[in-house]
Amino acid sequence: MRDDWKAIVCITRGGLVPAAIIARELGTRLIETVCVASYHDYETQGELKVLKGISPDLTGDEGDGVLIVDDLTDTGKTAALVRSMLPKAHFATVYAKPKGRPLVDTFITEVSQDTWIFFPWDLGPVSYTHLTLPTSDLV
Repeated sequence: MRDDWKAIVCITRGGLVPAAIIARELGTRLIETVCVASYHDYETQGELKVLKGISPDLTGDEGDGVLIVDDLTDTGKTAALVRSMLPKAHFATVYAKPKGRPLVDTFITEVSQDTWIFFPWDLGPVSYTHLTLPTSDLV
């Protein structure tokens, strides 16, 4: 796998945290998002809707030199949609399930289709009340 990516495209929202980590490690400064919503009831996935597309600067050459990042490929529907936008891009995920696995180039761990993954960034609201600083510490 190359290390001179011209950009990272992360699929929101799950791909944001992994993409930030990867961008820092690779020294990549250009990070783009593609925003896809799937309306579902956690049993079945509904119709996909692109809320924000990818910059034409990155889609012009079909994504050659672009790294797509997401946290998980599950059914493969979102991956297929984004892959159709950037067919020459390299697609990487943290986790891959069997249905989505054929659509990604790189993944860290394959899990069964019925595995539910809890990501730290998806676990609910965070309370920041314990982080208040005394006003004398503020500059």
